[in-house]
Amino acid sequence: MIPNVHPPARLLAYDGSGIDGGLYTRITGWAGAAPHWFDQLVTAWSALGLGVFALLMLRGWWRARSADSAVMARVLASPLIVVVAYLANSVLKGLVEEVRPCQQIAGTVPLEACPAPGDWSFPSNHTVIAFAAATALWFADRRLGGIGLLAAVLMGASRVWVGAHYPHDVAVGAVVGVLVAAVLALLAGRAAPLVDRLRTGPLGPVLGVGTA
Repeated sequence: MIPNVHPPARLLAYDGSGIDGGLYTRITGWAGAAPHWFDQLVTAWSALGLGVFALLMLRGWWRARSADSAVMARVLASPLIVVVAYLANSVLKGLVEEVRPCQQIAGTVPLEACPAPGDWSFPSNHTVIAFAAATALWFADRRLGGIGLLAAVLMGASRVWVGAHYPHDVAVGAVVGVLVAAVLALLAGRAAPLVDRLRTGPLGPVLGVGTA
């Protein structure tokens, strides 16, 4: 348990506690009363769970080796889509400059170390990355995308549970991730002719033969 640390006045920016600070406090209160093993599980997921999306992308590539070229193009684009979503979210964070709830709300005892002043809260990077990855996979492989969306919901929820974000940080992060990824995943499908050509060259063993 790490107590909140209030930032210097010069770093105080937007205060999001008026939106859903009460709900945030309630959720972190539940976390404080939960069994230690459960909090440890959620904290571990919050810190390491994004690795699951990398594994899902690898699985998506393996499955796409026998799929049509549009599917392979979307799978190959999924890591780039996540990077673009992250960069877009970083711009939004810098425009809003919302102070972390663990810095803003007195008496907050987060499960995760409270980020340093200037590490803005809105929207949640973890949530944006998770939902962008899940959405990109959804357009390539519904099964993997469904698993990814469930994992993304759990990631977003964990960020509030550990005390790192307000609920609205997570909700908007999900919207940003989905919107950016949906647009880019649809565009990525247009690279199918390029994948067709690459499949007949040296990269054929990597990209597969596609549909029979």
